[in-house]
Parts: sequence; C-alpha cells; structure tokens
Amino acid sequence: MRLAAVLSLTVATAAAFAPNQDPFEQWHGPKAGDVRGPCPFLNTFANHGFLPRTGKYITYKDLADGLFNAVNFDANISQFLFDFAISTNPEPNSTWFSLDHLTRHNVLEHDASLSRVDAYFGHADIFNQEAFDETTSYWGDIVNVESGAAAVVARMKTCKATNPKYELSPLGEAFILGETAAFISILGDAQTITVEKPRVEYLFQNERLPTELGWKRPETPFTIELLLRNLETVAVEYRKRLNETSLNSTSLRRRSGGYAATLMHGKARLVY
Repeated sequence: MRLAAVLSLTVATAAAFAPNQDPFEQWHGPKAGDVRGPCPFLNTFANHGFLPRTGKYITYKDLADGLFNAVNFDANISQFLFDFAISTNPEPNSTWFSLDHLTRHNVLEHDASLSRVDAYFGHADIFNQEAFDETTSYWGDIVNVESGAAAVVARMKTCKATNPKYELSPLGEAFILGETAAFISILGDAQTITVEKPRVEYLFQNERLPTELGWKRPETPFTIELLLRNLETVAVEYRKRLNETSLNSTSLRRRSGGYAATLMHGKARLVY
C-alpha cells in the first residue's frame, strides 16, 4: 500500500508539470504591473509560477497548492499562513491577498528584517544588500540555530540604534524567529535545523529556488507542529543572546507561553 501511494504521488506530480512547464525550471522575474512583498519566499514562489506570477489576488487554494507543490507544506500550515496574510488586505471580509499588502507596516511586516530596511527608511518589498550583508556576516558556512539567532539579534541592535521610530511588537518578534526557523528548515534539514549558507544567500538575493545548488523539494511534509518546534529551538539561542544585550524582549516578558504561543494567539485574534 505504501509503495502504491508513493508511485501514485510520483505519477500525479509528473502529470501536473508537463515537459518544459516544470515551475522549478520556469523562473521569470516580475513584469510591469506585477507586485511583490517583503517575504523572499512568497516572491520566489510567484517568480516560479507556484503562486500567481502577478503577485495579486492570491486565494487560499492558490497558496495551499503553491506551497505544497513548491516546498511540501501541509494544508494546516498553509491555512495558518493564509489567515495571517488576508489580515493585511485593506478590503473587509476579503478572501484573497496580494503580495504588496504584506508590506503594511506592523501588521505582519516588521522592523529588523534580515534583508530589508525598516519602514522608516524605505519600502519593505525591496531587497537591501547592506542589511543582508550584516545578516550573513553572522552566519558560518552552515547556518544553524546559533548563528541564525545571532543574526536576528544583530539586526535588532542595528535597527534600534539607527531608526528613531523603531518598534517591534510581540507578534513581530515571534515572526522574526519563525522566519529564521522556516528558511533553515525549508532550504536545509528540518530535523537538525541546519542549512548550507549559499542556498539561503541564493534565494534571498535572486528570489529563486536554489535548484542549481542541489536543493530539492523536501520529501517530508512541513507542518505547523514542526515550524513551532523549530521556532522554539531558535528562541532558546535567541534568549541567550538577547540577555547579553541592552535590548528588551517584548513577547518574552509578556507571554510566559513563549513565541509559539504568541503566534498562535495572534492567529486566534485574526480568526475569531
């Protein structure tokens, strides 16, 4: 039965992507009128055609199908992300979002991005090499929870020192840690929480999946449980480094349940 299921999935996947139409090989940057946002991964998925290439009017089905086909996200985590994303659409009771909606400051987009300037200085949908260079300077050849957390704290320190309107909500803080856990898990090994640095640099700088560097779609589904587990593992190292700085951790002191609980609480407020 198990072999039959694997063969069935293989045949279905092959049928879905006809020759010369495989989204992993079909990369096109945005055209005039297309939109992109602050998330390098969602921008990447749109560039490959896993999401609408325009970056507009993304429904739950678009997101769930795209994330499954691109990186093997299960339906629950896609629903989790979609509920957050549609909260950025200014239209009430909307059932879709566009990537540029995600740039609304302090909804989901936040200060201290790993690859963008703070909203005080410019647009969060534009990659910033200087910000990313600071991030990568804390990574070794292999990015892990320790170096990932060190880069997060460094970006927070820089942004707090230079941005007179620097602000980071409990949800924003949880998102930063979740983003770090996610890119390591998706591009590398979700169990050991490690990834080769060039893969991450390639995706962030090109907004393109690093298949040229040997990356392949993960065989194991990425679930909300795995995301939250890895988030809290990153958070352990983050707390250590935060305690060595003058920064104040907002959600750590306000929520005894930790950063995973902060994310889940944030989603519950949106849905209910």
